[in-house]
Amino acid sequence: MDRVLRQVAIAAPGFLADEEGLALYRTALATAPKGPFLEIGGYCGKSAIYLGAAARSRSTVLYSLDHHRGSEEQQPGAEYFDPTLVDQRGRIDSLPMFRRTIAAANLEDVVVAVVGRSSVVAGAWATPLALLFVDGGHSEEDVQADLAGWLPHLKPDGLLAVHDVFPNPAEGGQAPYHAYLQALESGFVEVCAERSLRVLARS
Repeated sequence: MDRVLRQVAIAAPGFLADEEGLALYRTALATAPKGPFLEIGGYCGKSAIYLGAAARSRSTVLYSLDHHRGSEEQQPGAEYFDPTLVDQRGRIDSLPMFRRTIAAANLEDVVVAVVGRSSVVAGAWATPLALLFVDGGHSEEDVQADLAGWLPHLKPDGLLAVHDVFPNPAEGGQAPYHAYLQALESGFVEVCAERSLRVLARS
């Protein structure tokens, strides 16, 4: 991966480890079919750099979907609250930081911000996806809604990536892990595992 892009990604706020980002980049570059990528949960743009770099190399685009109002754990008083992301009305707004991150990485031509709720956008979506990265809200309701709304748009030979997969409940929430197990049971096979990242393809 381009050294400058990687450094911008490392410096960006977010929760994707560099090793996970590189694994996502390499897997997308090597095994994703032809077509656009979509991530659920753009936050401040960290993961979009890794995926955007792969998209550029594949002559495609990354759609980065987020309502940019923060998940439950990012609200005031919660564990991952960041006061620098509060707007003039006192609400979380990560979109300005996301745009600055993508501009700093010079990826504005391949990373397309989609601002809205996952279920609303999925209901109006019509473009088959080569890769789907699920990293939005981590409640059971959110993760299951993301799978139900977006898996129908994934190409038959497309890749499904899930972040924050923790088999041990002591290490983190279980909703992404349940999504991972559900994907395996439905016919996906694991093609990459790096820390809490899992990438799967249909068998």
